[in-house]
Amino acid sequence: MKLAVTSTGKGLDANLDPRFGRAAYFIIVDPETMAFEVVENNQNLNLPQGAGIQAGKTIVDHQVDALITGHCGPKAFKVLRSAGIKIMTGAGGTVTDAIAQFNNGELEISAEADVEGHWV
Repeated sequence: MKLAVTSTGKGLDANLDPRFGRAAYFIIVDPETMAFEVVENNQNLNLPQGAGIQAGKTIVDHQVDALITGHCGPKAFKVLRSAGIKIMTGAGGTVTDAIAQFNNGELEISAEADVEGHWV
């Protein structure tokens, strides 16, 4: 399984970024081995619109099974769901904390976006 976790930094000890589309980084991690890769999201940070859609395409291109983030807007949610990616919002702490929340069954799969578009 491959998870994508929104992150403010380049490591597992970085804080989870609560924003999906404008997250600084995505940490793509195997929750069993904790092997990970860092994907920069700087191309989407300053877009006036469409950051969530573009970030969603980035996640789809990395063939992850699930996304862990703080919040996800409606357009990004639609892109991710149409690709079969499970979305879990409401996570917090560090990337490692979010993965532990996932492994412990503390995160639920979201049925819909939890913020309006253009949330900053």
